[in-house]
Amino acid sequence: MTSQDLLEVKLRLVEAVERMPGKPSNTEEEYERWEYSAIAILDSEYANFPEGDLCRYLIGYLAVKHQELGLEASEEIWFRL
Repeated sequence: MTSQDLLEVKLRLVEAVERMPGKPSNTEEEYERWEYSAIAILDSEYANFPEGDLCRYLIGYLAVKHQELGLEASEEIWFRL
């Protein structure tokens, strides 16, 4: 994956979260929006990337987002993708 590929994935992810109706009621719900959108991108675009690359990128992005939102670390987040 090139840096341009990563930027495009990130932009699609941000746009998908921003298009969701309403406002999240708490940080957990906000994180779930990021996670749901990442899973949708992974489901629809995994074949467009070398095996495992997109999944690794999205897991890393979600881990950073999880920390930014101040959520407690949980092994559960790694098993959803």
